[in-house]
Amino acid sequence: MLKVRIAVLVSGGGTNLQALIDAQKQRKLRSGEIVLVLSNNANAYALTRARENGIKTEVVVKTERDNEVFEREVIRVLKENKIDFIVLAGFMSILSENFTSLYKNRIINIHPSLIPSFCGKGYYGIKVHEAALKYGVKVTGATVHFVNEIPDGGEIILQKSVPVKNGDTPEILQRRVMERAEWIILPRACEKVCKDIQREMKEEKEKENL
Repeated sequence: MLKVRIAVLVSGGGTNLQALIDAQKQRKLRSGEIVLVLSNNANAYALTRARENGIKTEVVVKTERDNEVFEREVIRVLKENKIDFIVLAGFMSILSENFTSLYKNRIINIHPSLIPSFCGKGYYGIKVHEAALKYGVKVTGATVHFVNEIPDGGEIILQKSVPVKNGDTPEILQRRVMERAEWIILPRACEKVCKDIQREMKEEKEKENL
């Protein structure tokens, strides 16, 4: 069966991208293949990770262009590369309904909290962990969810909890959440969704052959 063609969208260091690349090498991610890494930041280290692993890279910088123009260019690149499935892995740009509706149930995101806690507009990166510590929660974690027009508002696919410990700083907690949750559930969610997409593709092909 043909593998699902995956694009990973990134903005920074690419630790979650690395988790996906490692899972692909270990055949934990086998129903899909990362064929493109796209960044809105030309200096993102994630691009280096991709190149070192023989994965095609593209950069679409927002700069002064409006969001509609930016998204149109991203969509052009995705279509050019025949992308079936999109993974947002630290992609610091909120996608509009015009974009997400084109890829319904074909875009997922990893968020560093147990949604619905500490999510939505303004909650990203280290800010999530700062908020969790300020609130005094004893358990946090990560969530993989489908992406729609509402920030962190799509259906949850997988979650994993992580303990908050006395003396944690936002940086220490961020690292623990990455190691014990994000890097584990993102590859699992990718494989799960890729299997579903493969099944849909097979059903569509069978209909065409009737």
